[in-house]
Amino acid sequence: MTPMMEQLKKIGIIPVVVLDDAKDAEPLGKALVEGGLPCAEVTFRTAAAEETIRIMAEKFPDMLVGAGTVLTTEQVDRAVKAGAKFIVSPGLNPKVVSYCLEKNIPVCPGIQTPSEIEQALELGLTEVKFFPAEPAGGLKMIKAIAAPYVNVNFMPTGGISASNVREYLAYDRIIACGGSWMVKKDLITAGKFDEVKAMVREAADIVKEIRG
Repeated sequence: MTPMMEQLKKIGIIPVVVLDDAKDAEPLGKALVEGGLPCAEVTFRTAAAEETIRIMAEKFPDMLVGAGTVLTTEQVDRAVKAGAKFIVSPGLNPKVVSYCLEKNIPVCPGIQTPSEIEQALELGLTEVKFFPAEPAGGLKMIKAIAAPYVNVNFMPTGGISASNVREYLAYDRIIACGGSWMVKKDLITAGKFDEVKAMVREAADIVKEIRG
């Protein structure tokens, strides 16, 4: 496992962050760090993504800030320039993956099938995102496709919540789980960062409960 993935595995749950306004980046980053999940996958779904990454990376230098929903090499450049330490994409785009590997940028593309796993292996990856996890068959599907590929580990995202994350974390081929239930948009918009921090703490406690 790569050093970046080892770090993500120690954290266990990766908050998937979608911010409409970068002013929320610092208080959210503070809630994540103090809550016990010093990590964020900031998705490139909004115009505020780049600035959000920049603020979190500057204000919390020990935090693992990555970029999610990265679809182009141009977005890779913008994300890394802003301070992103890893790249995540919903699917496997060989051009984006190769670009990241050439520049020694940790990248975790999304897969669903054995064919996509083999494509990732051909590119030199043994760590992949499984997305969307629950709609695509959940842990049962991951275990089924993991069996022939003994060196591949997974980062499931999509439909994972406090009610089902334990079973994922208990499987030794899971690096970490991506989830957004602890960074709910309505709480962030309302400025209820104490409530966000409490939910982050609950998520961090689940990781400790399962992984020690």
